[in-house]
Amino acid sequence: MSFIMGKVCISMYGKVISACLHGVEGKMVEVEVDLSNGLPQSQIVGLPDSAIKESMERVRAAIKNSGFTFPLQRITINLAPADVRKEGSAFDLAIVIAILATSGQLKSEHYKDTLIIGELSLDGSVRPVPGVLSMLSSAREYGIGKAVVPLMNAEEASWIQGFEMRPLSHLSQLSNNGGNETIGTHESDHFYASPPAISTNALPSASLPDYSDVNGQQHVKRALTISAAGMHNILLIGPPGTGKTMLAKRLPTIMPPMSEQESLDVTKIYSASGKFADRRTLVRERPFRMPHHTISAAGLIGGGTIPKPGEASLAHRGVLFLDELPEFSRLALEVLRQPMEDRAVTIGRARAVYTFPSHFLLASSMNPCPCGFWGNETDRQSCVCSPLKVAAYRSKISGPLLDRIDLHVEVPRIEYRQLDSTQQQTSSAEMRSRVEQAHRIQIERYARFGITFNSELSGRLLREHVRLDKPSAELLEMAFERLGLSVRAHDRILKIARTIADLDMQQDVQKEHIAEALQYRTLDKKMNPQQPSC
Repeated sequence: MSFIMGKVCISMYGKVISACLHGVEGKMVEVEVDLSNGLPQSQIVGLPDSAIKESMERVRAAIKNSGFTFPLQRITINLAPADVRKEGSAFDLAIVIAILATSGQLKSEHYKDTLIIGELSLDGSVRPVPGVLSMLSSAREYGIGKAVVPLMNAEEASWIQGFEMRPLSHLSQLSNNGGNETIGTHESDHFYASPPAISTNALPSASLPDYSDVNGQQHVKRALTISAAGMHNILLIGPPGTGKTMLAKRLPTIMPPMSEQESLDVTKIYSASGKFADRRTLVRERPFRMPHHTISAAGLIGGGTIPKPGEASLAHRGVLFLDELPEFSRLALEVLRQPMEDRAVTIGRARAVYTFPSHFLLASSMNPCPCGFWGNETDRQSCVCSPLKVAAYRSKISGPLLDRIDLHVEVPRIEYRQLDSTQQQTSSAEMRSRVEQAHRIQIERYARFGITFNSELSGRLLREHVRLDKPSAELLEMAFERLGLSVRAHDRILKIARTIADLDMQQDVQKEHIAEALQYRTLDKKMNPQQPSC
C-alpha cells in the first residue's frame, strides 16, 4: 500500500515460477504481477512474443468461465529475466494463478517454489504444451520440488523424478472458496512418485523390417554391423536396385539399445519439437530420420527466428539417412560438417545462442554416376555418362564431408543365383547380438571417460586405446602415403579397426583389423589423384 498526494493507492504484488524453452532446454521464468488502482487495463512486459501478448484475452475469459473474478484494476505482468525473449503459450496457467493469488482468490503460499506451466482455453480447460520434460529437468536443477502441469502432460512429466505433481484439466479444480485449495491428493488428480521403468533391452518387433529380407550382400551387412557397433558414419555406393535403401533402413534394428539417460535426452528433443503429443512412453527406439533431398539447410540442422531442432537433432542417438546423397543441395550437406565433428548444432541469433544435441550416425547412399551404371556395366545396361559428367556428379560431395564418413562400401548388383529363397540369410537378431557384445566391451572400457562408442575417441584417448604393433603400423603408413589420406581419415581408420577388434573379441588391434578397415575406404582409393578418377 502506498500514498500519493494524500490519497491511498492500493498496490498488490505477487510472483510465481514458470518456464519456457530455450532451444531444447528449459529456462526458468518468474511471472510477476502487480495490481494497482487505475483504469482497468492489462500489460505484459519482458520481451513476450505474439502468443504471450494474446494470452491476456485467454486468461480473462478463462477466469470468468471458471467461477473466479477478473480484477478490474491496472494489471502489469513482468516475465523475468526481462532481457530474454519468451515464446509459446506455456505461461497462461502461471499468469492466471499469479493474478488470482495476488488478488486474494487463491493462497499464494501454496504456490511457493512451484513450477506452473500450461495453456488455457477460453472455457478454462488446461491444454498441453510442448517441452514439459525439458522444463521440469531445469526446474529440478533450480531446486524446485513441486509442479502444476496440464493433465495431458502428466504422464510425460512423471518421468522426471523428485517432484510433487498436481495435474490440472480445468481451472475450476483450483478452489475459489476463500483460498483453501491445496496441492495434494484429490480424487480427480493423478500423482506419479517416480517415472515408469524403462526397458532398454527390448528386441525389435517381429513386424519390423529384418536383414533376413535382404538376399546376399554379406560384405555390406558386415560393414553395417561395424557401423552400428561403433557408431561409424557409412556411405553405400552402387547401381540402382541393389538394395542400398533397403539395407540402410534396417540399420536401427541392429543398433544397441539406448540407456535411460539417452532415452530421456531423445524424448526431451521430441517433446520440445512438439512431436511427442501422441506418445505414452519414452522414446526407447533409436530414431531413424530420412529427410527428402529437397530439404533446406535450416530444416536439416534447425533454424527459424527462434530456432527449433532440425533433422540432425531429431536423429540424436539414432540414424540420419540421406538417400541419394549428391541430390541434396551443397549448402545443406556442408552445414552437416560441424555437427558431425562436435555432435551438437550451434545456431547464433542477435539475442541468444542456441545449442541442439546431434550425436547421430550418418548413413547415406549414392549411385556411382548420374545414370547409375558406371563400373557396373552389363550386356544390356552400359554407362552413358562421360568422365566429366561422373566427376561433376561426385564433386557435389565435398572432400571435407567425405572425409568425415568412416565407411565407403560398394553395393554390387546381385546375381540371380543369390535370389534363392531357400538359402539362409543373416538376420537382424544375429547382427544385433554381435553389436551388443561389442558395445558392452566399449561401455566397460570407456566407463571413466564419459563416452560409449569407439567413434567418440580422439586425441590422447585414441592413442591410448588403439596401440599398433609394428606390422600394423607399417601397413597403415603404406596406405596413408599411397592413398594420400588426411589425418582425419587416418584416425577414422584406427577407430574402425578398434571396432572390428571388439567384434572379434580381441583386446589389441591386429594387422588384419587395419587391413579390413582400409577395405572400407573405397572412395579414397578411386578418387586418389595418383590414380584415374573416372
